[in-house]
Amino acid sequence: MNIETTKLELMQLLLQTQKKSLLAKIKKVFEDEQGDWYGEMSKEEQKEIETGLAQADKNDYIAHETVMNRFDEWH
Repeated sequence: MNIETTKLELMQLLLQTQKKSLLAKIKKVFEDEQGDWYGEMSKEEQKEIETGLAQADKNDYIAHETVMNRFDEWH
């Protein structure tokens, strides 16, 4: 069975059900699946983000526009 067929079957089942508890469970599955992407990153990636946030808190950064202007000079 291909993914599109499965989606259509699930849509049909969703449209037919009147069980709020079932819909809540399905909704939770989708919410859990999206999850927290930060937790899926490696420790090194998390550390880099934390470093960047700490630098931004100290106003120790270069504005996006400035960086883009520097790249434009190279072309």
